[in-house]
Amino acid sequence: MLGTQDLVIGLVIALFFFGAKRLPEMARSLGKSMQEFKKGVSGDTGGEEPVTPATPPPAVATTAPQTCGSYQAPLEPEWKHCPRCGASTESGSTPGSQPSR
Repeated sequence: MLGTQDLVIGLVIALFFFGAKRLPEMARSLGKSMQEFKKGVSGDTGGEEPVTPATPPPAVATTAPQTCGSYQAPLEPEWKHCPRCGASTESGSTPGSQPSR
């Protein structure tokens, strides 16, 4: 494991071999190289614009969300009755109408 003292000694040796002017240039080029490597590994090209389709996607037919007529509470599409009042949401009956008892 590298400690602080080891790193300082390594920097002093690098300074001795390469000089004070050359070290910042080397660090900058190392940083750019690492950045390019990460882009290459992740597959991100960065310079290209995202490809947009020539035609817009087809519109999906949506139905209005069901609501209970009495409480105006939103109902899930698969629900057949309102959980609060028991009103049927089946086609042929109006939402919010009370079931016959």
